[in-house]
Amino acid sequence: MDKNTQKITSLKIKRTLENLEKNQMKGHYIESASELETLVKSLLSPGDVVSVGGSMTLFETNMIELLRSGEYEFLDRYAEGMTPEKLRSLYRQSFSANTYLMSTNALTENGELYNVDGSGNRVASLIYGPDRVIVIAGINKLVRNLDEAIVRNRQLSAPSNCARLDMKTPCTITGECMDCHSPDRICCNYVTTSYQRIKDRIHVIIVGEPLGY
Repeated sequence: MDKNTQKITSLKIKRTLENLEKNQMKGHYIESASELETLVKSLLSPGDVVSVGGSMTLFETNMIELLRSGEYEFLDRYAEGMTPEKLRSLYRQSFSANTYLMSTNALTENGELYNVDGSGNRVASLIYGPDRVIVIAGINKLVRNLDEAIVRNRQLSAPSNCARLDMKTPCTITGECMDCHSPDRICCNYVTTSYQRIKDRIHVIIVGEPLGY
């Protein structure tokens, strides 16, 4: 990224951080994912009960390995031998977690999170339950407004996730959302997170490199 593009990107990040604060969410910015572990550990305490939403970003940044370190009581949805029944139970336990980690489908410069879910467990914990939510968003998730967030999900995020999960949906063939009625559809719950009543319950970490979908 040249210096001029970097300047414009920095202005967008600054505007986003300011608007997150106006919406009572705590914004952070780091240049690289290599800085993420130190920041996340500063937001956690040893022994915390921690859960996560489904996220490629958490794997790409080694957050799953951090939570498996033994320092925390990790409700590990990716644990070996996880059955559908155990997973449903874990989702419910997540509401009582100290901290919930996730990414977001899009982050607007107006300081809003936009997320689309299939079962809804991720957006449910974002909205209510855990004492603290940490949202990790690569710079590729940053969009101007909700209109762009919706387009991003329909044309990139949802089709990419369906392909990753090997879902039998039209978007894996066409490359964009077709508003399908497939049994494998993952776009079932649409949530916009804006002004928060509980100040700084949600921490949004913007990472200055592309991460996830």
